[in-house]
Amino acid sequence: MSEVPNGIGAAELTGARWVKAEASDALNECIELASVGENIAMRNSRDPQGPALIFTKGELSAFLDGAVKGEFNGMTV
Repeated sequence: MSEVPNGIGAAELTGARWVKAEASDALNECIELASVGENIAMRNSRDPQGPALIFTKGELSAFLDGAVKGEFNGMTV
């Protein structure tokens, strides 16, 4: 999938420009994304030094398509 291992410390992704959704709430409950080569890294905005998950663009596109279609609505409060 990638030369960047899943679970790498987000701080180790030097040069990553993290983007957080504007809908992030006052408790900073959101995720942030960054392009990492040909892949996308995701981290918890409450733990910016913590682990990052690495996804291919295809994987993230499939997830976003499912989210738009409401496939995960039962998992949120």
